Amino acid sequence: MVFEEKEYMIGDKKILLRSAKTEEAQLLVDYLKTVCGETRFLLCDPDEVKYTAESEVEFINEKNSSEDSMLMLAFVDGEYAGNCSFLPIGSRRRAKHRADIGIALFQKYTGFGLGRLMLKQLLEKIKELRYEQAGTFKKGDGAFVVHDGSEKSTTLLDVIPCDGITDFDLALKANTHKKEA
Repeated sequence: MVFEEKEYMIGDKKILLRSAKTEEAQLLVDYLKTVCGETRFLLCDPDEVKYTAESEVEFINEKNSSEDSMLMLAFVDGEYAGNCSFLPIGSRRRAKHRADIGIALFQKYTGFGLGRLMLKQLLEKIKELRYEQAGTFKKGDGAFVVHDGSEKSTTLLDVIPCDGITDFDLALKANTHKKEA
């Protein structure tokens, strides 16, 4: 799924969100190695990243042509800042209503609302596809709710760190029921 290019301002920072381009494959590999070294909350260490530019081109093409998953890149004042994505957890009936979310930013681009903006945009796409739950699996404990499951529209609620951990464990409960007249 292609994420159409969108521009935002957060304070004095110009934000661009869009899908990846195949010519950015090596950039994405290098980024992953760097962010995995900046935090212990991602699933691997830098030396465990075995992706190549060629495999990343395949990944980008797969995401851009998918009907049920997406990769979104973020740029701050023209510099690559990180990305987020979602994909279905499985094709089995008991799991196909769930999406897995991934997000990581270079450390220098955290703390001013970029991750929140990215997740809001990602969750809008997830809701459009009628997933009922979305989350990310992380190292550590704690949960951060992004939707309360009521008839309210999807909103990103305040992130509440648990045991000092500011990584995300998100849950989305999309409104799939019709409102009664």
